Amino acid sequence: MNRFIILIISLVILSHCSLNENSRLWQDKEKNVENKKNIIKVFSEEKKITTEFNQQIKLDLKSIESNNKITSNKNNYGSQDYNGLVSKIGNYKFSKLDDINQLDLKPVFLDDGLIFFDKKGSIIRYNNSQKVLWKKNYYSKSEKKLKPKLNFALEGENLLVTDNIAKYYSVNINSSELNWSKNNSYPFNSEIKKNKNKIFVVDYKNTLRCYDIDNGSECWNLQTEDSFTISNSKLSLIIVDEMVIFSNSIGDITAVDIATGLITWQLPTQSSNIINETYNFKVSKLVSDGKSIFFSNNKNEFYSVDVKTGTTNWINKINSNLTPITTGNLIFTVSNDGYLHVIEKNKGNIVRITDLYKNYKIKKRKDIKPVGFAIGDLKIYLTNSDGKMIIADLSLGDVINTEKIAGNFISRPFIFNQNLFVIRNGSIIQYN
Repeated sequence: MNRFIILIISLVILSHCSLNENSRLWQDKEKNVENKKNIIKVFSEEKKITTEFNQQIKLDLKSIESNNKITSNKNNYGSQDYNGLVSKIGNYKFSKLDDINQLDLKPVFLDDGLIFFDKKGSIIRYNNSQKVLWKKNYYSKSEKKLKPKLNFALEGENLLVTDNIAKYYSVNINSSELNWSKNNSYPFNSEIKKNKNKIFVVDYKNTLRCYDIDNGSECWNLQTEDSFTISNSKLSLIIVDEMVIFSNSIGDITAVDIATGLITWQLPTQSSNIINETYNFKVSKLVSDGKSIFFSNNKNEFYSVDVKTGTTNWINKINSNLTPITTGNLIFTVSNDGYLHVIEKNKGNIVRITDLYKNYKIKKRKDIKPVGFAIGDLKIYLTNSDGKMIIADLSLGDVINTEKIAGNFISRPFIFNQNLFVIRNGSIIQYN
């Protein structure tokens, strides 16, 4: 009987200890669980903090050769022929666009002027004196209300156009007459690339489409995995060795045979979770030197990928969705917090990191983002979301000057015929 009473008392005590929330056993258990949660949270929200590195190193850039390319099937522009005074000499005016800060805009540069568009989708051809040679609209009244945004590619005397309302067409740049016009099932969301008698473009369904330049008929198409949301970043294409290689909104890089439209290789760079997050996911344009492909994203990933096989050469932790520039054995890019990175092309080693925003106050620089950059001779020209352009010495990384172009968003800089061009809303500014 005594043993039975002792057993009952023991069970009551043990039960009280395990179920009472104020007991030490319960508290210790909660602390352990909470500690585990905290550990997971710290690692899941880890962010890369950029600091300057090897800022005393002076780059030997004497062997860099300048060029004046404004189009390249490999997006590989290198150092361009420009060493101007950044003195304003021209202003090409157009009616203001909506949501210009969400776009990657590019004019068509000609020896005797340039071509751009306005808020209703009218195409405008200017001469070198900023005078309008012709202005024509190829849209219906209802289409004009959608305010189409245009992408251009030039093939001889013909301007090839795609837009964000699913229309694509060809225009003679001399007569302004329409050659042909067609419609796609979905709006387009990429730059245009051309090869021989074909053009290539990607739509919002992550479908690569190949069209005949002469009449706009579709040669073939290739659909890749779609996302649940619309991407906020324009997709990129390059053409290397009879392959068209493109990125889609979920981070896949796909190489396709130009003739057949069949996949040569495909490289997923993100987990399946990215399908739900594509609006905030941004990737740079693809750039190739013929052997490798270089690109980066806003998830702290800078890739070098082999062109032939699609295998990864190296990955570095750089947070940037700006188009990188390669020259010689060096790659230049600017991170989303304003640091210029110089990278060794073959191995991915970082040679130097320089803070281009060092002249901004800490509070102000948090609201500023780089838009794009160009390299002219031995200088870098970086445009920013505050409407300013930073000019820095490339060999040392020192900031030389800051030029105010507009009060808000401006485009990346373009170099053509030893002049520099920047788009602000309502005009294209030309500098000598």
